[in-house]
Amino acid sequence: MDEKYYVFMLLALLSEILGTISGFGSSILFVPIASLFFDFKTVLGITAIFHVFSNLSKIMLFRGGGNKNIVLKLGVPAVIFVVLGAYITTFLPTQQIEMAMSVALVALAIYLMVYANKVIQQSNTNLYLGGIASGFLAGIVGTGGVIRGITLAAFHLKKEMFVATSALIDLGVDFSRAVVYTSNGYFTKEYVFLIPFLIGISLLGSYLGKLILARTSETIFRYLVLAVIIVTSLLQIAKYYFNG
Repeated sequence: MDEKYYVFMLLALLSEILGTISGFGSSILFVPIASLFFDFKTVLGITAIFHVFSNLSKIMLFRGGGNKNIVLKLGVPAVIFVVLGAYITTFLPTQQIEMAMSVALVALAIYLMVYANKVIQQSNTNLYLGGIASGFLAGIVGTGGVIRGITLAAFHLKKEMFVATSALIDLGVDFSRAVVYTSNGYFTKEYVFLIPFLIGISLLGSYLGKLILARTSETIFRYLVLAVIIVTSLLQIAKYYFNG
């Protein structure tokens, strides 16, 4: 196996641990990291497959903690719009999608650093809108966890319930987009060998994240995740600029 895959899997494990702790989900960190190793449409395919296993791991580890009302009101629109977003990527140029993803992640990360304590109003309308926005963003640029996290924060869920609720919603989102991506060739046979490793990483990363989450505040980790997102996304923007 090529050396780059060992580095990739180590960074994937780190993103899974930090994603579990921060509550954003690992895709916000995994997508820019994976973009350093693979072309962007392959990244979309690998991310969707990886996060199906990641969310199953979290559901198993945080079982009984999900809020079913929020799962339905936020999750159903998210699934509908992730399919739409994923389908749109088949018509868009890869470089433009990748650039848009990098800019969007930098903007979201800076927003969350500046407005860390800002919470939206607790309402069904915001649940529906949060589902639409997070699903569409996940489909088109690979990650919508930040929007979902901002929406869920309004309901003041306990840490464990927050992770479980987010994972239940994300499972539907990731499974739906995985179907669209794989049917359009984003995840090819040459990467099938990664699946057992991704399953192991999702289990180990979620478990380690749960252990750390139970013993510490997640605030410092959120800032760490946001800082890494900004750096990796800026690297992608620089690569796009100098290669363009």
